[in-house]
Amino acid sequence: MSTNLMLALVGAAGLASAGLYAWRRQWIDTLLVLVAAAALGLFAAGIRLPGDAGRTLTLDPAAPAPTLEGVRALAVKGDGLRAAQWNDLPALPLEWQRPEGGTLRLIYPRQLALGRTFTLRVQREDKKDARLQLLAENGQVIGEARGTGQLAVNWLPPLAERVVLKARLLDAAGITIAEGPVPLTINAPAMLQVQGRFGAPSFDLRTLNELLAGSGALLDWQVVLGRAITRTEFPLEEMKEPNLLVIDAAWFERLGAGERSALLGRVAGGLPLLVLGANANDPGVWSRTVGLPLQAQAAGKKIDAPLELLAAPLNPASREAGEWTGSDNLVWTRNWQKGRIAWLGASDWHRHAIAEPQALALWWQGVLDRVGVERPQEVEWLEPEELPLPGQRMELCARGVKGDVAFPELKLTRTWSQRTDEACVAVWPEKSGWLEVKDAKAGAHAEYVYAPGDWPQWQAAQRRDATARYAARTPNKALEGTAPAFPAWPFALVFALALLLLWWRERR
Repeated sequence: MSTNLMLALVGAAGLASAGLYAWRRQWIDTLLVLVAAAALGLFAAGIRLPGDAGRTLTLDPAAPAPTLEGVRALAVKGDGLRAAQWNDLPALPLEWQRPEGGTLRLIYPRQLALGRTFTLRVQREDKKDARLQLLAENGQVIGEARGTGQLAVNWLPPLAERVVLKARLLDAAGITIAEGPVPLTINAPAMLQVQGRFGAPSFDLRTLNELLAGSGALLDWQVVLGRAITRTEFPLEEMKEPNLLVIDAAWFERLGAGERSALLGRVAGGLPLLVLGANANDPGVWSRTVGLPLQAQAAGKKIDAPLELLAAPLNPASREAGEWTGSDNLVWTRNWQKGRIAWLGASDWHRHAIAEPQALALWWQGVLDRVGVERPQEVEWLEPEELPLPGQRMELCARGVKGDVAFPELKLTRTWSQRTDEACVAVWPEKSGWLEVKDAKAGAHAEYVYAPGDWPQWQAAQRRDATARYAARTPNKALEGTAPAFPAWPFALVFALALLLLWWRERR
């Protein structure tokens, strides 16, 4: 029975009894019945005293989770606790004043495919002039940036390997503000399988062939050199399933209607298509087949960003051209059912192959990204929420894994705990450095464990963020129900005395 229903029944019974005694003009008995009913109602209601019960516990970030019996609220000083520590505590009111200044944050990928540019960004509260350096394992500076706000340095890894770089932040006078390790795993990229079909040779085609071959791609390459003469380059090993088709506009324009339909059918099934538009001659073909509106461009028109290139004679007139969307590097793309078609309206990139090979490779990587060449991965390792530290709980998460995962250095085997779209395990690293992980499906992996003294400003920022999140998830009504209850026995005693006195008067 609910408390409200019980109080209603007590009130109704008391009023009815008091009414009967009042009708008989027994005023003292009427008063005794009202007192008894009121006492019983107060006894059942559980009246609480004003104020809070319990005590406020001040947390020590270096101590294990305390016993919270009798604790109504928590207090913490300084930067607060780590997210893993807050997750072990129930939601309670928190007394905390967030400190100001003295933090920075590093943003960078922990894993990178070979051929991609590594970018390290530093966000800091201090907006004074500073210099950011990225150092190799031998101490050589491999990247540097200077500025007053967010700083970023870029580096193109030469090999697929696991490295621990070092970052250093200096002020205008050259004094070190912060420094620490930057662990990075550079993975060998998945092999790109490219089919190339071209209606005419060019220096650009030869340069593109060399770039793709140098990246380890499998090439099935055919170039029409003249009437009934075709140069063919076969792949070095069996090409099971091409993941990119590159053609030039002249080759497509010479195809029959049935051949074009068959080609676009492959694209509709999910094969990305890149069209080199420098030798296009028939705008009507492109408008009818793929809905691409082409217009003649000024002769000799060039673009300067990021490389100086010659614009194709025929290109869309604007960035948005019907179903097509353009970009600054003269690439227009559109979806084609499950696949994607890209139009490259630039040429003359071969002129940069000798003078700016790295810039050219990065530009072509951007073009391939626009094409949407996907290299599916069965397993994806997720970056940890905060810096792993020795002796602190570390949560390791991944997608596409299940079953058991082993940590050889810890002599420990854990079972993946499945969540909505990922699986996680929790471990407590014993020392700093690379922590090896072995999974039956994902293979070998390593997570870097930082030393307690690494990046103190970054650790402070993470603790402040975690503490602020804990304070935000504390319910607004957390104090409800924590006030002490008024002792119930006085109400029970008044009820009993009133009934005894009423019984004595009835017996008299």
